[in-house]
This record gives sequence, structure tokens and C-alpha cells, in this order.
Amino acid sequence: MMDNQKTLALVAHDGKKADMVAFALSNKEVLQKYELVATKTTGQLLKDKCGLEVRQMLSGPLGGDAQIAGQVAEGKIEAVFFFVDPLTANPHDPDIQGLLRICNVHNVPLATNAATAKYIISTQAL
Repeated sequence: MMDNQKTLALVAHDGKKADMVAFALSNKEVLQKYELVATKTTGQLLKDKCGLEVRQMLSGPLGGDAQIAGQVAEGKIEAVFFFVDPLTANPHDPDIQGLLRICNVHNVPLATNAATAKYIISTQAL
């Protein structure tokens, strides 16, 4: 990792993991320029299916969303791509809402779907 390399967090609800893998495959060249951090299952999928190097946190329900929120609060993450499944209830919703809130509090770019994530990385603003 380069000292000035920026970090992106990648998270996806179970119903959106296929979308995250498709997004990562179609944007692999750009994503490889960043240090990537992800919740456990999403990170493992990105490693296995996309060949990306990903630092894995805990699984979302076990605290991974909170771990990423902490890194956002510390200024260690430049953007969060959290592909949310709006049609499925999640038992760890307070952690999810906490991560989204921390992104907004700290003015960190937050994409909740592939279209927004693509726009954020295509602007080269990160």
C-alpha cells in the first residue's frame, strides 16, 4: 500500500452482493488503485470472484458496519459504497443506520447503489 493511497469501504446486503460483485468486476481497474476495506462476506466475495485485495472487517451483523463507521469517524476512509437492499429487513439495522449517519456527519461520500458508486469513482474526485 502506498502512503497516500486512499481507502474505499465496500459493503453489501445479502440481496445486493451480486450487484457489488458485478460493480467490482466492471470497475476493477479503478478499484485496484484504492485500499479496499469490506465487511467479511462482501470482502471474501470480492477476493474470490474479482481477485481484489480487500482488508476484511467482521461480518456486518457481528459488528463490521460499526468497525467501518469507526474508521470513517477517524478520517481513514474516503468513501463508502454500501449497496443497500431496501426491500429486506436487517436485524442489525441500528449499525447500518449508524454507518450511514457517520458518513453524513463527516461529509464522506456514500453510495447506496451501483449507479451512485460508479458516478463517484468516475469523477476522479477521490
